[in-house]
Amino acid sequence: MKDVLIIAHFCNDMDGKGNNRFNYLAEFLAESGFRVELVTSDFSHTRKAGRDTGVQHPKYKLTYIREPGYQKNVSAQRFLSHHVLGMNLKKYLEDRIKPDVIYCAVPSLDAAEAAAEYAEKNSIRFLIDIQDLWPEAFKMVFNIPVVSETIFFHMKRQADRIYGAADEIIAVSRTYGSRAVKANRKCREAHVVFIGAELDSFDRLARENKTCSKPDGELWLAYIGTLGSSYDIICVMDALKTLQDKGIRNIKFIVMGGGPLKEKFILYAEEKNIYAEFTGILDYGKMAGLLAACDIAVNPIRRGSAGSIINKHADYAAAGLPVVNTQESPEYRRLLEDYKAGLNCENGNSGDLAEKLLLLYEDEQLRKTMGANSRRLAQEKFNRRRTYTEIAELIEGR
Repeated sequence: MKDVLIIAHFCNDMDGKGNNRFNYLAEFLAESGFRVELVTSDFSHTRKAGRDTGVQHPKYKLTYIREPGYQKNVSAQRFLSHHVLGMNLKKYLEDRIKPDVIYCAVPSLDAAEAAAEYAEKNSIRFLIDIQDLWPEAFKMVFNIPVVSETIFFHMKRQADRIYGAADEIIAVSRTYGSRAVKANRKCREAHVVFIGAELDSFDRLARENKTCSKPDGELWLAYIGTLGSSYDIICVMDALKTLQDKGIRNIKFIVMGGGPLKEKFILYAEEKNIYAEFTGILDYGKMAGLLAACDIAVNPIRRGSAGSIINKHADYAAAGLPVVNTQESPEYRRLLEDYKAGLNCENGNSGDLAEKLLLLYEDEQLRKTMGANSRRLAQEKFNRRRTYTEIAELIEGR
């Protein structure tokens, strides 16, 4: 039985209400016959608060590493907090019995670098799982001349060292994997395993949390995720305002999630008289139930984002929703086109977004066809029970 150490800085709370890749993977591997320990932070990035470190899991060991915490996602306090976590992780690893395999999430970089150095020093197989590209992801929201350039130079070198240390590279998109392979002399290619969702679980949760409050004659447009500077919620509301001015007033914009710009978006909706509901952060089951009641999903990511295949893509597909997409990522745009599961728009163009929404609004059959195609995309590309077996095989060494 292989001893697998999963290191993942950003996990859900251990209450079973989230959909985090590494919480799921730890349980999946334990059920597959591995002896698993999941090491994570004692600070919740989502809630910006400490965790209850007394909580354990019945199927694998949970270890919490001390982290000071922070209140803003882009701040010096966050970078310092990550540095302290990396130092504390290093101390923990030095005192731990050596595992057979280390499976490490990237980012954060400080934790991953500590893991990479420990694995190299002790000749342990080191697999990385790339969730995002740092420093690329920060460049559109943190731009202070000289200061940001210095920080990003350091982060890029740090990322290259981590990528170069890996014996296997797993990534949530081909875009991210290709970046990492360029810094690695051992891996010819990355293994792309989308974040995904467990469809049986999603379907059960959607049934258990089915909403009964949808009025006849309304069409619901869904957004799930962070309400921050990377997401162009304003563009969506401008598109809806255009449709309202044409007399279409029965589209309800349902925004599920929280973040630093939530109040700004709410005020804008009120100013423009947009028919919208901001639910705040929902647990995964309630989100699944509400999402399944919607008719169309929107993926409005701002120009310049380093994001590629992300969490919400799997959930939109699991719910069988056609997607109206502004994200520039060629990888995701191609998926929607290949599966005919949605409509791509010009980034930042609210007029184009309004036209695509109107097309789906007026054509119920097109919505149904694209929705069915979206669900097929989920079954073929995003179903964790099927796709995560590749990760298990890589850990096993097959």
